Amino acid sequence: MIYLIMALIGVAAGTLGALIGLGGGVILVPALLFLGSTFEFFPDLGPQKIVGLSVVMMIFIGLSSTLSYVKVKTVDYRSGFVFFAGSAPGTIVGAFVNKNLDLPSFNLYFGILLVFLAILLLVRDKLKKVQWFVKNGRTSTFTDNQGVTHVFGYPLWFALLLTFFVGFASGLFGIGGGSIIVPAMILLFLFPPHVAVGTSMFMVFLTSIVNSITHISLGNVPWVYAFAIVPGAYIGAKLGARLNKQLNSDTLVIILRLALLIFGLRSIYQGLFGT
Repeated sequence: MIYLIMALIGVAAGTLGALIGLGGGVILVPALLFLGSTFEFFPDLGPQKIVGLSVVMMIFIGLSSTLSYVKVKTVDYRSGFVFFAGSAPGTIVGAFVNKNLDLPSFNLYFGILLVFLAILLLVRDKLKKVQWFVKNGRTSTFTDNQGVTHVFGYPLWFALLLTFFVGFASGLFGIGGGSIIVPAMILLFLFPPHVAVGTSMFMVFLTSIVNSITHISLGNVPWVYAFAIVPGAYIGAKLGARLNKQLNSDTLVIILRLALLIFGLRSIYQGLFGT
């Protein structure tokens, strides 16, 4: 029963992660924390092992969804490697900070991050796009299916600094980083949304390899659960990437905002009061 639950969580994390470009960890980590504290499932999974499980899962979500986005040519490889160069060192630092967090501290800080991400998803459509980063950075172009040419870009120093923070959050909390980088790519760097999602998943794939190696070396990966969750995550990522081409994801984003807000507030409460 436990392994079936893990597989279903993997499918959900993979589908939503690939559909919106989040990476899946932002679904998996709060789900496992919720099930563990409310129904006392997975008593052997502390925050370090949950994060370790999440980062291994994201390798396969990133690989599966990247292969799908490569086929429709919505991956900007140059930007993906630049973002990886900034995020990889951040994941290593975050993983080593993670090992010193107890469960109340993890709940508190992770809850604050979830609430921040919920607010970010809530206001990102209302924020005006910023032209400064494109005007002062190296630019690229992309022509969509409607024949519209998009110009996007960024200063290299800012992209490296931003993605170091994204990598740090990924290593610390086991999230993919797409939940932070995708809005930044769209609002600051003026990426077309589909290119932002495809490039984000490429970065998630590369970063998760480094992230996983670090967490494996720290003994944070519960392989018995990983073998249950990875197949579901891989299948879910394929489904999410396919839906990304066919669906308007606004409804799912609304649901995700509410879920992140609820999980975040609950996590903060548990971190502060321990119940």
